[in-house]
Amino acid sequence: MKTCWFDQFGPARTVLQIGDRQTPEPGQGEVLVRLHTTGVNPSDVKKRAGAFPDLLDIGPVVPHSDGAGVITAVGAGVQASRIGERVFVYQAQHGRLHGTAAEYVAIDSLRAPRLPDSADFDVGACLGIPVLTSHRCVFADGPVTDQRILVTGGAGRVGHYAIQWARHGGARVIATASNEADAAACKAAGADRVVNHREPGWGEQVLDLTDGEKMDRVIDVEFGANLPELLKCVRIGATIATYSSTVVPEPSLPFRTMMFMDLTVRMVIVYAMPEDAKAQAVADTQTLLTSNTLQHRIADRLPFEQMAQAHEIIEEGSVRGCVVVTI
Repeated sequence: MKTCWFDQFGPARTVLQIGDRQTPEPGQGEVLVRLHTTGVNPSDVKKRAGAFPDLLDIGPVVPHSDGAGVITAVGAGVQASRIGERVFVYQAQHGRLHGTAAEYVAIDSLRAPRLPDSADFDVGACLGIPVLTSHRCVFADGPVTDQRILVTGGAGRVGHYAIQWARHGGARVIATASNEADAAACKAAGADRVVNHREPGWGEQVLDLTDGEKMDRVIDVEFGANLPELLKCVRIGATIATYSSTVVPEPSLPFRTMMFMDLTVRMVIVYAMPEDAKAQAVADTQTLLTSNTLQHRIADRLPFEQMAQAHEIIEEGSVRGCVVVTI
């Protein structure tokens, strides 16, 4: 089967290899998926660059967590009726070497849920990490009906879906963005108002938009950098759910201030989500896909032979939306 892999860390054009490798067989509880698309996420390019030094200890890695395709075979314990089912794949390259940058992937049946007919395979490749992360951030601490939710970086992969989950949950949403185009995308996704997080004092601008009413929850993309502004606009007892802190990777917390605000900080990563949370996120995603009420932003589509370029696009950090590679 056609496969992309790396056996050393480094730049995409240097270490990513494309060639033929043996097609896997589905084991106990697994399905074999013939992939039509694979999605490239920031975590994928970070792994390839060496963020996890022991990743290559047991062999070459076929990268990528997300993808979409059709089940062609099943292992023991999986109903044969799943053969021919359209699916999206998530968490493929976690705790194992074989991700979705290949023609086929053998994976736990739970990690290959049904992809409704209303969604194409490009969309399927965008769902895993961004959708599950955003769902967890929004709903991990209970219903959000009538709550005020702030989504920082609302035009990004996770933020774009977080706005939608919050609105579907009945919340009022304010988002942050850095330019007019991104602000428009936030509003199209369901944000009521948008502030520019590049402007000094944007936390106070949030309060200006709400007549002083503070946020109940925050879905945050840059915890360390954003925390000083968030503390200006969250209420006592608020929750900050964060999934990244790249600019300030080791934040220093104003403990006394946060303690007297009775704040909850929730850190979210898909791999560590409870299984029931994953199952609920998948079910809710399938419902919105079926009704065509979930928006998607696909920034670029590239052929398999341009896998290195797909990684480079993600690393540049300028795209808003998913980068999909066709197989």
